[in-house]
Amino acid sequence: MDSCIFCKIVKGEIPCERIYEDKDTFAFLDINPVNLGHTLIVPKKHYPSLVEITERDLGKIMKAIKTITPGILRSCGAEAFNLFQNNGSHAGQDVFHVHFHIIPRHEGDGQNIKLKTRKISPEDMKNAAERIKKELSETKINAC
Repeated sequence: MDSCIFCKIVKGEIPCERIYEDKDTFAFLDINPVNLGHTLIVPKKHYPSLVEITERDLGKIMKAIKTITPGILRSCGAEAFNLFQNNGSHAGQDVFHVHFHIIPRHEGDGQNIKLKTRKISPEDMKNAAERIKKELSETKINAC
C-alpha cells in the first residue's frame, strides 16, 4: 500500500533500525519504545488487521517472533516480555498494517500493561457465549 508507513519501511523508503528480515517478515525497533529493545515485527505483505492476514503469513510472523525474541531479551538483559497486537482504532491500532510488539520487561521497569477487568453477570456471559457460538456456526466454524 503506497501510503502505509510500515510498507515504506519494509521497502527501505523510510529509515529504521532493522534487526531481522526474512522472505516474508521484517522486524525493526519501535521509534517510540516502551523499553529499550521494543521491537515491531510485520509481514512484508500489507494486511490492515489480524483478521485479514492469511494463516500462512501469520504462521511466518509467529515463527519469526519465536526466533528473534530470545536474542532481544538477552541483548537487553530482560527476564520477560510482552507480546501484543492491536486491531482497529478503538483497540489502539495507529498503523493499519498488522504488526506485533515485542517489549522486553525488567523487574521494576515502571510499566504496568494490565487491562482493567470488569464484572459481568453470569447471564450476560452465557448470552455472549451463545451469540458467539451462533456466529461461529453460521460461518462454518466448529464451536463448543
